[in-house]
Amino acid sequence: MKKKFKILFFGTPNFAVTSLDAIYSNFDIHSVITTPDRKSGRGQKLNESKVKKYAKKHNIKIGSIKLC
Repeated sequence: MKKKFKILFFGTPNFAVTSLDAIYSNFDIHSVITTPDRKSGRGQKLNESKVKKYAKKHNIKIGSIKLC
């Protein structure tokens, strides 16, 4: 049974998914804040962060914040 804390998780890098997964397995995550999708590669296609993909997979609310 998950504990009754409401967690707001901030993270973008790939290694943040490990922490997010550990928290998700024990607590109720209210939402995830990550950077907006970025263009990358030769085709300049928009790519989501691993944290955003994890949040979508587990039906966690997603917000974004643009860093300077």
